[in-house]
Amino acid sequence: MKRLLRFGIVGTTGFVIDAAVLMLLLNTTPLGPFIARAFAIVIALAATWLLNRTFTFGASRHSLAVEGFRYGSVGITTAVLNYVLYSALLIASPLLKPVAALVLASFAAMAFSFFGYSRFVFRR
Repeated sequence: MKRLLRFGIVGTTGFVIDAAVLMLLLNTTPLGPFIARAFAIVIALAATWLLNRTFTFGASRHSLAVEGFRYGSVGITTAVLNYVLYSALLIASPLLKPVAALVLASFAAMAFSFFGYSRFVFRR
């Protein structure tokens, strides 16, 4: 249960980073909500790897390169799921704000990411 709580804290931090970068890019660049979100996901993914590695799960027994590859594999799969849901919501509901779509898509992807990280990346 402690690990799940820490994962939630890291996930919340990643979500805040994702949302902040998305809003920053939307407000300061000509990037639209789809390209801006792709950049935001990459930055949030890097931040959550470092946080999950140090705070939630600890370093795995694998080399940093293998751990990074595994984390990236799960993270990219989760990010694709998250991005597809985000995009579908914005396309289906054009009046929906990008941050609202981000919230809904992120919650949907959270369970998948916890399972993947805990079983595939940081399994001891």
